[in-house]
Amino acid sequence: MPRPPLARERVMDAYESILIDEGDRAATLDAVARAAGVSKGGLLYHFASKDELAAGLVARLEALTDDDLLRMQASPEGPVAYYVRTSVMEDDALDRALIATSRLAQGGSVVATAGLREVRHRWAEAIRPHVRDDAALDLVMLLSDGLYFNNSLAFDPAHPEDADGFVPSGDGLDRLIRLVTRLTTQAPEDPKPASSDDGQPLRPRRSRSDGTDRRRWPR
Repeated sequence: MPRPPLARERVMDAYESILIDEGDRAATLDAVARAAGVSKGGLLYHFASKDELAAGLVARLEALTDDDLLRMQASPEGPVAYYVRTSVMEDDALDRALIATSRLAQGGSVVATAGLREVRHRWAEAIRPHVRDDAALDLVMLLSDGLYFNNSLAFDPAHPEDADGFVPSGDGLDRLIRLVTRLTTQAPEDPKPASSDDGQPLRPRRSRSDGTDRRRWPR
């Protein structure tokens, strides 16, 4: 696939940065053109409106998700461990596209909301074959959402030390990944029936013929 024109990418980078730093209202066409170092006409050549900018951002997110899904399938740890581990933000291209699209969705963008739903659905469907059931899939997805949310709470450039404790890292993250992998990929053990001293399963005695419940465990 040919790379997009450099000017178009500069515009999209500028739009993304303004959304992350200042929100949707600040991301006017004039502000984006100024931040990208292009003329208003140059911006309009690539994006004729704010709606087209939003659509371009969602397209960027989808392309980055394509790449992430390929890495997920190739991960030696497996898709579950990969997905949980990469839920701890690293300020990479995918993280920035997700945050910027989330800012748009918070501002009421239907296109952004639909884009976020679609990429989350694609991640879920990629993980589904590797977990035991729907409840396990929900656990993985909600854990990822929680890690991502706590990342946003922890991020404060003025006080980076405050990030400690919001999200696990290092050995703590490894232990969490081992736990969630074990819980979601292994079939639950069937509970063993209670047994008597001789190893025979215990069975309740039948009720009396008059209807009085006489169920007791035999000795």
